[in-house]
Amino acid sequence: MTDAYIYDALRSPRGRGRADGALHEVTSLRLSALMLETLARRNGLDGAAVEDVIWGNVTQVGEQGGCLARSAVLAAGLDEAIPGLSINRFCASGLEAVNLAANQIRGGAGTAYIAGGVEMMSRVAMGSDGAAIAADPSLAMASHFVPQGISADLIATRYGFSRDEADALAVESQRRAAQAWAEGRFARSVVPVTDINGLTLLDHDEALRPGTDMAALSQLKPAFREMGEAMPGFDAVALMKYPDLERIHHIHHAGNSSGIVDGAAAVLVGSRAFGEAHGLRPRARIRATAKIGTDPTLMLTGPVPVTEKILREAGMTVRDIDLFEVNEAFSAVVLRFLQAFAVDPARVNVNGGAIAMGHPLGATGAMLIGTLLDELERTGQQTGLVTLCVASGMGAATILERV
Repeated sequence: MTDAYIYDALRSPRGRGRADGALHEVTSLRLSALMLETLARRNGLDGAAVEDVIWGNVTQVGEQGGCLARSAVLAAGLDEAIPGLSINRFCASGLEAVNLAANQIRGGAGTAYIAGGVEMMSRVAMGSDGAAIAADPSLAMASHFVPQGISADLIATRYGFSRDEADALAVESQRRAAQAWAEGRFARSVVPVTDINGLTLLDHDEALRPGTDMAALSQLKPAFREMGEAMPGFDAVALMKYPDLERIHHIHHAGNSSGIVDGAAAVLVGSRAFGEAHGLRPRARIRATAKIGTDPTLMLTGPVPVTEKILREAGMTVRDIDLFEVNEAFSAVVLRFLQAFAVDPARVNVNGGAIAMGHPLGATGAMLIGTLLDELERTGQQTGLVTLCVASGMGAATILERV
């Protein structure tokens, strides 16, 4: 089997996912093309240097519809012989794009790929694609569908996480992200976004709230209580699945949940022979990839079983992993991961996460690859694991080994 290596990883800054966000006027196509063009230019990729562009995005309607990957290839001025593949594994789409590229290389289907994703949440509203699991009553009722916020509160209830624990994790995420930016830890990966005149639109993660503290978060009302407790409400649906619970404790709000943002990221994945042919030095080897399905009502617990799966298949244990990136979709997701593996919190999301910087759905997984790789190199550590929970009950993971 051919080993797959990461040669480069970059991302845009995350812009607030609102009409007043700095990236709101930038289309999904333009931001995707910027990532591809920049990656190709700084690695000297001429002609049909890569086999394919695999691009994740979640809400595949409007400007993010069709095959956005192929459109981005053409808009970026890449060789027209390079095709494009758009994929959707909800929040893990960007990571799954990288994993798919790696596994294509390992199986001999080409020597290099560009993989990543985009989500312009200020321009293409989350849920506007009318996903069947939420919109088709026959499936929604059979699967006990509830919105993700209810699932997060259900996890907190089932595993005993308090509002204070969730808020404390959020405060720490903000502190770590602010420190990472202040120390320039993202400098290698972040590509500023400019307008057609070359003026900078955004060069930093816009949604940060570095002054966040426990007192400020205590003033926020639970965001999902009303939809849960209304008659009929989603709490009742969840409790039909979990009748052993007396009630659901609503602890999540805007301050301890991931932010809605715009953003894109791209990763160059190739074989050793590809790097030698193009004069490129690999930064990390993709040691293992995994995906799994989980309970669609609890929904967001996927990082636990998929981590167990990937470690088992790689012949590793949690002790073999130096750093973890666990997507902060909600505080309870990370709290459950920490609880399940008894991992030192100092090894998880070292530079903050989506609670502080935002979660641009289809791009986040690819962003986390770059964040992890940069931190492994900065600290001289060897191995890292990226994992995300996924809507409708799935999980995805990747293990990197620094070269």
